[in-house]
Parts: sequence; C-alpha cells; structure tokens
Amino acid sequence: MNRILVTGGAGFLGSHLCDRLLAAGHDVLCVDNFFTGTKKNVAHLLGRPDFELMRHDVTFPLYVEVDRIFNLACPASPVHYQHDPVQTTKTSVHGAINMLGLAKRLRARILQASTSEVYGDPEMHPQREEYWGRVNPIGFRSCYDEGKRCAETLFFDYHRQHDLDIKVVRIFNTYGPRMHPNDGRVVSNFIVQALRGEDITLYGDGRQTRSFCYVDDLVEAMLRMMDSRRGFTGPVNIGNPVEFTMIELAELVLRLVGGASRIVHRPLPADDPRQRQPDIALAREELGWQPRVALEDGLKETIAYFRQLFAEGHAA
Repeated sequence: MNRILVTGGAGFLGSHLCDRLLAAGHDVLCVDNFFTGTKKNVAHLLGRPDFELMRHDVTFPLYVEVDRIFNLACPASPVHYQHDPVQTTKTSVHGAINMLGLAKRLRARILQASTSEVYGDPEMHPQREEYWGRVNPIGFRSCYDEGKRCAETLFFDYHRQHDLDIKVVRIFNTYGPRMHPNDGRVVSNFIVQALRGEDITLYGDGRQTRSFCYVDDLVEAMLRMMDSRRGFTGPVNIGNPVEFTMIELAELVLRLVGGASRIVHRPLPADDPRQRQPDIALAREELGWQPRVALEDGLKETIAYFRQLFAEGHAA
C-alpha cells in the first residue's frame, strides 16, 4: 500500500485514476483547484478513510507526505486551456516545478501526464516517441502544447540532475464517462449535440483523423507505467492506434444516439492537426499494454453517462 498524490484528481482522467488506486488498496490524496474538475466526479469517494480531497492550485508549492505522485493537473481541452492561456502555461510549467520539487524532497516516484499535442501537426505518421514534433510556438494552442513540452524538459532535467525517478506518458485522445459536457472535445461535442437534436458540427472536410482510447484502458496504462521498472522513464505513447475520420465518428454517434441531427461543416481551427495516431509498440513491449475497448462499446458507455447528466439537469 502506498499513499499516492493525484493532482487534477477531480478531473475526467484523475477521478477514474483515483477509483483504480483505491480499489488496489492505496491511500489517495486528490488535489484539484476545480477549474475543470468537479467534486461531483469524486463525490462517491468522500467520507472514505483512505481518500482525502484538497482544494489547491499546483502553481503554488504543496507540502505533503506521499510515496508516489501522478501529475495530471492542467486543463486539457482547447475551450478550457485557451480561456486563460497564461494560467495554462503556468499550470504546466510551475506545476511541474512544484511537483518535481516535492518528489525530490520525498524521493518519490513521479509520473507526468503529457500529451500527444507535443507532436503538434505531425509530419510523421503514426507518431513514435523519438519524433520531436511540429508545433507552432506562438499559436492559439501553444499555451498547452509548449507548456507540456516544457514540463517534459523539466522532468528529464530533474532525472538527469537529481536522479529523480520519473515516468512520462503521452496521452492521445481519450473519452468516456465524466467528460465535461462543454469541453469542446470532439466526442463530447458530437454526443451532446446529438442528444440535444442539434446539428453535428464538423470542422474542415471531416477527413482529418483521430485515435480514441477509452478511459479505462488509458488508466490501466498509467498504472502499469507507474509500476514499470526503475530506469524506464518513457516518454511512452498511450492511446488507441485504430484511426477514425471525423466523419466516421460523427456517423457512429448519430447511429448510437438516434434522432434527426444533420452533419454541418465549419472552417478548420488554426493549428488543428490533420492526423493523430500513436505508435504504441513501446507500450506493448515495456508495459504489456494495448487498448481493449472498441470505439462503439466505449461510446455506448459515454452516451449513457451524458443521457444521465441531461436527466439530472447538469448538461442542459
């Protein structure tokens, strides 16, 4: 049993991670400033003696005693990270510095939740970990892309300079229950629009691709990475290598939700990647991991979650 800190623990990914850690018998300290996370995501855990919830912003130092740290704190959808881009960069960079400083003091193993956005609009397809990326450093998405890239730099410098035990995963598109209904991500957008009977908004010609990983698969990979052999730092791509066009996703959501929504096209946002697909050979080799949940099965669970939100009046 370990005492484990999860920053961003009340968010979409973080709350599922807290569930799994508690199920494995660990004590969990969940830290969140509730900018995009919500107490509703962890309400079922409140009152448990092995779970503690703390409101805290990781851009400020944190003084706690833990054995391991999962650093997930950062808004991860364009709608949220572009709301206050300076704060987004500070969350990635200052947050990394503060959590690395804590890990250094405690000699704790620390995992950084990085992102496929470090590859930008890639020229390599699929993307492998040794690819350095093609990122616009001054664009509207740069606060997130460059913040996460800088966080990776800090993690590896702490590893080399202080022999810190680090783990870095690069997370590709993930979906599932507890996604924020207004986060602007394509899966939640399509589902919410279909449930409301609105037109499905498709940006560009719809032939751009993404690879969608169900949240349970993603969390399993993070746990395996945290438990991987010392000295294996990553970065490791974590995502589903099965590629879908946006048109295919929209049509599948419409079929599963039903209704009379139409697909309408809008201009493609600036710096929006046209292809995004992980090469997960390293994850297979080192972690013995690959995703198991098919897109249709995962979408059914996610649609059921959003239907319940609408029934409760939380996504109106």
